[in-house]
Formats: sequence, C-alpha cells, structure tokens
Amino acid sequence: MKQYYGVKAVHGDAILLFRVGDFYETFGEDAIRASRILGITLTRRANGSASFVELAGFPYHAIDTYLPKLVRAGERVAICEQLEDPKTTKKIVKRGVIELVTPGVSYSDNVLNCKENTFLASVFFGKKRTGVAFLDISTGEFYAAEGDDKYVDKLLANLSPKEIIYQKGCEAEFTEAFGSRYYTYRLDPWMFAEDAGREKLQTQFGTASLKGFGIDRMPEAIVAAGAILYYLEFTEHRDTKHISSIARIDEDRFVWIDKFSIRNLELFSANGGEEGRSLFDVLDRTSSPMGARMLRRWISLPLKDLRQINRRLDIVSLFIGDAALRETLAGAVGVVGDLERIISRIAVGRVTPREVVQLKNALFAVEKIKNTLERSGAEPLRELADKLDLCLQVRDRIEREVYPDPSNQIQKGGVIASGVNIELDDLRNVAAHGKEILAGIQQRESEATGIPSLKISFNNVFGYYIEVRNTHKDKVPQSWIRKQTLTGAERYITSELKEYEEKILGAESRILVLEQELFAALLAELAQYTAQIQVNASAIARIDCLLSFASLAVERNYCRPDVNDSSVLDIREGRHPVIETLMKVGEEYVPNDVLLDDSSQQIIIITGPNMSGKSALLRQTALIVLMAQMGCYVPAKEARIGIVDKIFTRVGASDNISQGESTFMVEMLESASILNNISERSLVLLDEIGRGTSTYDGISIAWAMVEYIHQHPTARAKTLFATHYHELNEMEELYERVKNYNVSVKEVNRKVIFLRKLVRGGTEHSFGIHVAKMAGMPGQVTERAARILNDMESAHRGKLKDNKKKAPTVAQYGSNGIQLSMFQLDDPVLKQIRDEIRGLDINSLTPLEALNKLSEIKKITGI
Repeated sequence: MKQYYGVKAVHGDAILLFRVGDFYETFGEDAIRASRILGITLTRRANGSASFVELAGFPYHAIDTYLPKLVRAGERVAICEQLEDPKTTKKIVKRGVIELVTPGVSYSDNVLNCKENTFLASVFFGKKRTGVAFLDISTGEFYAAEGDDKYVDKLLANLSPKEIIYQKGCEAEFTEAFGSRYYTYRLDPWMFAEDAGREKLQTQFGTASLKGFGIDRMPEAIVAAGAILYYLEFTEHRDTKHISSIARIDEDRFVWIDKFSIRNLELFSANGGEEGRSLFDVLDRTSSPMGARMLRRWISLPLKDLRQINRRLDIVSLFIGDAALRETLAGAVGVVGDLERIISRIAVGRVTPREVVQLKNALFAVEKIKNTLERSGAEPLRELADKLDLCLQVRDRIEREVYPDPSNQIQKGGVIASGVNIELDDLRNVAAHGKEILAGIQQRESEATGIPSLKISFNNVFGYYIEVRNTHKDKVPQSWIRKQTLTGAERYITSELKEYEEKILGAESRILVLEQELFAALLAELAQYTAQIQVNASAIARIDCLLSFASLAVERNYCRPDVNDSSVLDIREGRHPVIETLMKVGEEYVPNDVLLDDSSQQIIIITGPNMSGKSALLRQTALIVLMAQMGCYVPAKEARIGIVDKIFTRVGASDNISQGESTFMVEMLESASILNNISERSLVLLDEIGRGTSTYDGISIAWAMVEYIHQHPTARAKTLFATHYHELNEMEELYERVKNYNVSVKEVNRKVIFLRKLVRGGTEHSFGIHVAKMAGMPGQVTERAARILNDMESAHRGKLKDNKKKAPTVAQYGSNGIQLSMFQLDDPVLKQIRDEIRGLDINSLTPLEALNKLSEIKKITGI
C-alpha cells in the first residue's frame, strides 16, 4: 500500500489501476468510483494501522472491456503495471504508470470512435489573440490556429474535441468565452511559454524552424501546440514519432459555421433523437474509417477556394461517369481499413500482429487503387495516384515473415512464419516433435546396446534419463553417466539427452522470446515508413470521400453545382438532403426554387402556416450551399452558388435552463451573434424571430433585424426570414431588396392541404387551429378556439374600420421604419387609458393637473 500511495500521489486526479498479479486493483475513493461506474463488487480488507481500505478490481485481460467505460464516464485512468517478473525478485515487484488515458488521449479502439477524430485541444489566452491547437494522437493529425475568442469557439464547435487543456488561472475567461460543455483539464502556466513551445515543436519535427509549417509567425498557436506536447509527456505518451508535422487552419480558407448553426442544421447529430438523421449520416457512403473522419472534417470546414472546390467536383464527375471505376475503387478502399490508426500504433509499438497483417493487405489494396487510377487516363485521378507509395519492401517483408492468420497477441506466439529464423524453426520442431525425438533416441540406443528393455523417462529431480534393468547393466556404454541406483535398475543420463532436454524444456519460452524479438525488429522497419503510409492514408481517405459523393449523387439524383464568385444564389428545384431520405414509401419531397442576390432580392420574407415546410426550406438552402462548397453534388435540378463565406442560422427553439437562459434569451444571443458578424457574402437564415416574447415585442425585433440587414452599409447578406408575423409583409413596399413569398396551402372542404410550394406574395393565415386538430387536440378545444379566433378577427376588422381616419391602420411609417399603434391591442387596461386621455386638452392643462392625471393613469395600470 505504501507503493500504491506513492504512485497515487503523482496522479491524484486519476483512477489508478494498480496491477497485482492477474488483477487490476483500485483502492479507497478510486474503488468506490470504479465500482459505481463499472458495476463491479466493492469490498474492504484490513490495511495495517488503518482499519480497512475499500477495494475493487477486475482481471487484467478484461481491461479492454472496463477501461472504455471509465473514460466515457469522464474519468482519467492511470495504468500502473508490474515492471519486472515477480519470479526474478524476492522484494516487492517494481511498478510504474505506463500510460495515463484521458478522454482526449487514447490509442484503444474500444475507447475511440472509428468514424470521428478524438481530438485533444489546447487553448492559450494571449495578450492580443487566442491560440488553439488540435491533436488526434491515434492518427497523428496536428492542427493549429489563432484568432479572437469567437473564431476559436467556432473551431472548437467544428472539430468537437473530447478534451481541452488550458492554463490554470484562466477558468473564468475560458467559461465566459467557450461555456462549460467541454471536458477540460488545467495545466501549470509554465507549460504555456512561446520559446519553450517553439523549441518543443522543432524538436518533435526535427526542424530548425517552423516556417515550413506556416505557423512561424503565429506565437499564440505555437504556445497552444507546445502545451499539447508537454501534456503528452505528462500522460506518459512519449513515443510520438508519428506526429511528424503540423498544419495551420486558415480563417480565410473555410466557411464560417458557428456552433449555433452546427446544431440548428443538424450537421452531426439529429435534434429529434435516435430516430432522426444528421447530414453526416446521409452523406456518409464511405468504405473506410479514415474516409468517414475526413468527411466529418469537410462538413465542419467547407471551402471558400473556387479552385479547390471545382477540383473536388471534377473528380466526383469522373467517378459518376464510370460505374466500373467506382465499384473497383470502393472495393479496394474497403480492404484498406483504418490504415491511419494502424501506422500510428506501429510507430508507438502498440500494434497487434493481426493489424500488421491488415497493413500488408492494405498495401496490396493501395497497389490496386494506384493502378486503377492510372489506367483511368484522367489527369486529376493520375495526380491522386502519384501520391500513393506502394511501400513494397515492407509489404513483402510482412508477407514473408508473418503468418497470414496470426495470433492476435505476440505474447502467445504463433506469429512469425516458418523459414524466417533457423533457431526458431529448430525450437518449433523440438517443441512439436519432442516425444517423437525421444522415442527415436530410445529406439536407436536400444538397438546399439542390445538392451531391449531400455526406456527413457523424466522426473523433476534430474530431468530426462535412461533406465536399464540390472540384468543388462553390463551392456551400458562408458559414456553414459549414472545418476541413480534403484533396487532392480540403474538410471543414466547422456550429453545428447541433456541437450534435447534443454531444447524441449526451454523451447516454448525461447520460442516466445524469439518471436517477440523478431516482431520488434519488423515493427522497427515498419515505423520508418510512417510518413509515407500517412500520406497514403490521407490520399485514400480523400478518394473515399469523393467516391461517397459520387455514389450519393447517382443514388439520389443530385446535380453538379456551378460554384462561382458571383453574388447570386440560384437554386432550382432544391430538396432537403436529409428529409427526402425519410419520406414514406410513395411520397416525394416537394422541390422549391430559391433566388437571392445583393441587388434586387437580398431578403426573402417567407410566411405560411405551421407544418407547411418553412423551416425545411431554410435548412435545405443552407445545406445545399454547404454541400456545394464541400465539393459535393447537391439535391437540386440546377444550382448556381456564389461563394458564401459565412452561414448563420437561427432555427428552432431551445432552452438552456442549466445555465439559466430561457428560450427567448437563447434566441436573442444567437441573433446578436449573427448581426454582429455578417459580411457581404454571408447567408443568413432566420426562423420565427421574436416568438419567445409578446407579439408586438416580437414584431418590433423582427422588423428591426430585417431593416438592419437591409440597410447595413457594407454587408448585403443574403437572407431568408420565415415568420408568422404577417405585418412584416409590408416591408416589401418600403425596402427595395425585400421580397415576400409564402409556402402555399389549399383548403378543401374545411381541410387544409399543405402544398409545400414557395410562391410569390405574402399570406395572412397561419392555420394554427388546423394543426392543433392534426395533433389530436380535443374537438371541444379546437371548436372553441375557432369561435374565439372568429370573434377576435371580426373585432379587429371593425376597429380598423373605425380607426382608419383617427389612427394608423396597421403601421405608421417614418424614416426609421414602423411605429405600431398601441390602441389596436385588445387590452381593457389600454382601452381605459385611451378613454382617460382621449378628451384631454393638453394645451390648457396646468403642470399640477397633468401630474394628477398621470397619477390616475398609473393607478389604472396597477403599477
């Protein structure tokens, strides 16, 4: 226990798995937490001067089952192993932590999700800018960037790190900038120093400067990246040869998609629960885990570079035009498997023999992919082929030295093939044919000496021996050594017998040692090819993504978008890529046209009833743009996409009660973020702004937002605004680039049919009561609601008629927009106030009379 507490003192915030014989044990508070998370038995045992200590453990071979459960529960787990063989020491076995597994640092397939990166992020708050770095230790991918807190927040939302490290003392700053939804760990401030970080990175990459990686003049990014390398040492991950480069994430290269839009557009997870589907689920036709992970990054970071976008589209077009090519490549990519993570595990010595065989199979598949791309004759495909390195030397060595179906653990043997090592072959021959060899020696010696009863046996005292009955002991050769005399026999040993004894008894253990040595030598050579194989993995992941786009385009009848540098967004017969896959058999998604530009139709105000498809129309527009700028075909008949640099959405309502934020507060926060960040090429999608507050508050806010976007001096952001506030239709008369549309319905026999077609012009009906009927609201309630609605509409129409000459009909316009009339509200208190002030002669009132009248009005309001 003294040894345990010594190790625990170093890793106090982690659950310590302490290897004792064939078990991993946990003690004290660790045991209590582990037993609760893992559902294992919690016991107690005597502990010297302390009366008892809690204890919980599991067999060492079950670690792959239990470790992931601890990590997924948000625990840090320190694995403390026996560092020497208990048989070789009479003292307490030496132990030490070999690895600290955290949510963001792991190599285990049972902890990692094969279809997404497990990023560890590092954030550094500099004086002027904030630095951020991302590392997936399981693949070696390393990225860095810097900017303001909003940009870093966007990157964190895009790449979804499983763990974020930052300097102690910045807790309030971190929470204010990025919230509290991430798993975080704080490090000592000394780990966040520019000079030390720069030196750490240069040592890691073996370079004299960081200019070649494009981050040389990004001090905050360097600090963040350097801190990650310090953290790897802290977590006992010192074998990091596979982390051989770092790439910068340029703000100018990728479309801005903030965390609200990622959620609202359901890019990676469906808000509707398990039955829903995300955009990633629909687009993912990849054949390899590497391709799936790259696809997630492409969705997170759509391109703004026209050349890169069209390069991807060109390759997708080639794949679409050749079904045989598509099928051949997809089959070969499927064989490759997770090449990226296999080579990373080889580099750190954590690979299994079967994964090494998978590497060999992958390299054979790489050759097939390369040959197929070269035969296609298309220049873009030949360029992809040129990036592939066949690594023939290591591929052939694996095939030559490793069995095709080896044991999955090198410690169990059965991995190294025959013919690789003469000693190993001899030992295997001895181990497999030991009894046959001894029977052969016995037969030979019996014939040579003429002793028919001679036999070879074994005991634990002096091993193998030859036993001769006393009647034949005069025939024993002088070279035999007598070891034991019995009543009726003598026992002898020979040098040959001792030699075979050593071979037979030591064969199994020696075989295991030899296999491990030969396997280690093989891994050492494979590790030298880490960089080439990582390039292969990246190229194949890219091919996989583009094949996925092509398969999807053929299957779902997508079109190639015309992505250009104009300011026009023109989508003909666009469809929602996710919803159309969820339609019932026999139903078809109703396509719609959307045209936005910065000269005549910058803002479209969409009215229409609930459930008519307004929100789907908004989302599909954003998703089509996003897919186009990923280099993917889109669900439309035709699409012209002028490059978009930012996509903002305010769609749907959600409370953030855990942080004390109401639906309306969340709505306003998201809306404020949009208005403060729009640009000339932004796409803004607003759905039901203002519905979280009173009707006239909501109308006022919605009107002001549309006006702000339209009148913005530098940024004519293309905007779709879906609303129930029909009053906003009047904005078309005031603002030249605002146009009204509605999602049409048809009323037949008092039933509403949703046509889901976007047509020109506004509408004044919401059909909310009809939707309530569809939802199963009791008939008594919906009938009463219809009568109340009819009475209110009649009263409102009458009031409008009476007040036509006395007050503004619906709105009074001034230079700053709309002025709503308070006396159009059906509020008895407001009516009473109106009656009080209607007959006043303001010009003749004395100050005291005015004050008294104001006091009376105040009493009416009850304030």
